[in-house]
Amino acid sequence: MKHIFIALIAMLFFLGCETTTHQPHPKKHKEKYYQKKLCKKLKGIMEYRLKDKTRVDCLTDEYAIEVDFAKKWAEGIGQSLYYGYMTNRQPAVGLICSKKDKRFLNRLKTVAKKENIKIFVIEK
Repeated sequence: MKHIFIALIAMLFFLGCETTTHQPHPKKHKEKYYQKKLCKKLKGIMEYRLKDKTRVDCLTDEYAIEVDFAKKWAEGIGQSLYYGYMTNRQPAVGLICSKKDKRFLNRLKTVAKKENIKIFVIEK
């Protein structure tokens, strides 16, 4: 009985050690994290409030930027166009992407080219 107990303890110890050698999952950040990162880099104003109480994620001298995760690329287009119009700035989308989000970026590029929307790619 004592040998079985020692064997179980040893197994648990080695299994525990084995699991600690795995790489931790990368921390998932919220949209605001990437918004702050981009806005700071561009020296813009975060959460610029318009008269209708909507907020531009980042407003610079040149751009009205909507920051969104890649899967929300279409929403980013509409919001950036509206914010650009309301602030007299060029519309822009800060698209938060990983390597597997290329399809969303390509969709955004298709419309952005025609509508003169600037794209800032923000890597996850």
